[in-house]
This record gives sequence, structure tokens and C-alpha cells, in this order.
Amino acid sequence: MRIRPYGDAAVLVEADDPAQVLALAAALRRRPGVEEVVPAARTVLVRGTPDALAGLEPDAPAPAAVARASAPTLELAVRYDGADLAATAAELGLEPEELVARHAAGSYVVAFCGFAPGFPYLTGLDPALHVPRRPEPRTRVPAGSVAIAGEFTGVYPRASPGGWRLLGTTDAVLWDLDRTPPALLPPGTRVRFRPA
Repeated sequence: MRIRPYGDAAVLVEADDPAQVLALAAALRRRPGVEEVVPAARTVLVRGTPDALAGLEPDAPAPAAVARASAPTLELAVRYDGADLAATAAELGLEPEELVARHAAGSYVVAFCGFAPGFPYLTGLDPALHVPRRPEPRTRVPAGSVAIAGEFTGVYPRASPGGWRLLGTTDAVLWDLDRTPPALLPPGTRVRFRPA
């Protein structure tokens, strides 16, 4: 892990992998004087008082322990009917049913949100399902699309362009400004996908 200054009141902590980010963010939120913690794929931006940031040597617990101890679990019903399901399964050397079973068997944790408000990047994807993004992104991905790309799985909160592999759809509303917080799946939330 490396810690870099980020202006006068923040530091950027670079983690070795996305699983560390979640545990690190949880540990830093408990640190006195820390005002804001923003996790990303492999970094955590920490804003706080000079005393909180001075000599910052975070001692983060194991990511799985943080997720089990503090995060709620949300189950999302998914219709595994995605436009890329068959082609992605073939590319991985799997039958579509096996791809669905492996994806639904995962225990996921929202590592961070990005790309669009409420778009969760979930860690915990079976390494056998790691595939690159599509060579050409779609101009429109429907809201509620459940997808995979690289080491992450995610759910599109609204219709938008996107290049992830579409496995299915959920009716869950991921972003609602009338809800507090607006994001259904904020960082730290545990997620299970259930075939509908």
C-alpha cells in the first residue's frame, strides 16, 4: 500500500487489489478526524483533519471480515436473459446454465460506485467468469441490466451506453433521489443474485 498527498486536506491511499479497498475504507471511516472516504477500484481518497492524516498507516482488517461483520445483504432477483449470455458462456467454455449457476452462486460486496450514479462495482466474481469488456460498447444498455466485465459484476442503474457483458436483468431500482440514501447498493453492501 502507498499513501500520497492529495492537496492540503486529503491523501490518496493506493491498495494492492480491489478487495483491500473495502476493508481499508471501513477502517478509515472509523478513524477520528476523518471527514470523507471515497473508495474506487484500487484507491481510497481520504479527507480529514491534519491530525487524522498525519502519519496515516491504516491497519485494515481482512475484507471478508468487514463484509460479514458490518454490511447488510441484499438479494436481487435476476432474469438471466441477457444479450451476451450465450456468447459469453461460449467464450468461457461453459454452457449458459453453468454461467448462470456460477454467477448466482457468488457472494458479492459493493467495492465502490462509479460510472453513473448508483452503478455498483461488486467484487467476488468467480475468476472463471472474468472476461474483458465488449470490443465495442453498446450505445444503450437498459436500466437493471446485470453484467460482468473484468473482475467485477455490476448492475446498470439507468439506461446508458456501456460495454459490459449483459447476463440478465433485474427490476430493482438502483438509484432513487426520493430514497435516503439514493443508492440501493452503496459501498460495503453484500449482494446475492437469485435467478428469477
